[in-house]
Amino acid sequence: MTIHNPSIAAQSHQSLGLIARLVKAGTPIAANWVWRITHNGFAMAGLGIVCLVALLISQEAVREPAEEQLLDFLQSRQETRLVETQTLAPEPNAADRASVASLSDLPEHQAMLTRWISRQYRVAAEPMAVLVAEAHVIGERMDIDPALLLAIMAVESRFNPFAQSPVGAQGLMQVLTRVHLDKFEDFGGKMAAFDPITNLRVGAMVLQECIRRAAGSVEGGLSYYVGAVTVDGSFYVKKVLRVYERMHKVLAPFDLPSYKRSLTLSSDKPALPAVSSPSAPVKPFSRPQTPTQSPNESTAGTQLQPNMEPPVHTQQTSSTLLAQQLPPVQ
Repeated sequence: MTIHNPSIAAQSHQSLGLIARLVKAGTPIAANWVWRITHNGFAMAGLGIVCLVALLISQEAVREPAEEQLLDFLQSRQETRLVETQTLAPEPNAADRASVASLSDLPEHQAMLTRWISRQYRVAAEPMAVLVAEAHVIGERMDIDPALLLAIMAVESRFNPFAQSPVGAQGLMQVLTRVHLDKFEDFGGKMAAFDPITNLRVGAMVLQECIRRAAGSVEGGLSYYVGAVTVDGSFYVKKVLRVYERMHKVLAPFDLPSYKRSLTLSSDKPALPAVSSPSAPVKPFSRPQTPTQSPNESTAGTQLQPNMEPPVHTQQTSSTLLAQQLPPVQ
């Protein structure tokens, strides 16, 4: 048997009516709010991006490379911050990379010449001591005055081992690397041109070949070294000899073998050998003369280039000979 309560039925009817009115009133408000949000262009673009990202993330072939790139980026940022906040690690053996020597380890005349060069050209004495000592080793083994090698370095580069000319001459002796590449091969390749000792050794080879090419004339050899074939190289020769003579005065108080002290600058003294070669007699110093060429030697494109390519017969022997004579570069 069902019992009807009029009061409960009335309350239920009222509640349903209230809910219906709220839904009826709220629907336009909610719809209006959604329209306003999605009607904005930026919101629509953002919604599209979100959908696109969600689609890409769902693709494994796309997700894995993106994750790797993001991880690399975050790691690099972390490493950069660590470097910026930390000091560099100490390196106790860094001094071993420097080519330096104490002046107290040099003979007295070499030490005095090193001090003069250091003051005159504003270079540190310790690395200069290595070059002065090496120039004397090369001079003794190649019969070239060490002071002449040092004078060429002073004029060519002012003792800057990283100097480079517009035509490509490099290093202390301003050796034209592309022409004398075969000589640098014995020392590890063309980049060895920027090693001071290697550049000095190769430059001495080139100078020796130039002097031989000039029939033993040091002045003629200097003209060849600077590339003066069809032009007058006397300005360069005189400049080198002026520096050489000043070095000779520094060494004058010492009782040295003649070739170590001077190449005999005045014409009233006998000339000293600049190159050990029985087939190339040494000529005394005179006014610089432009070396003559044989008819089969071409000068096109080489008039102003330093230390031109020497003849093949001298080029084949000197680099191998010096590589055997001199100790390896440290």
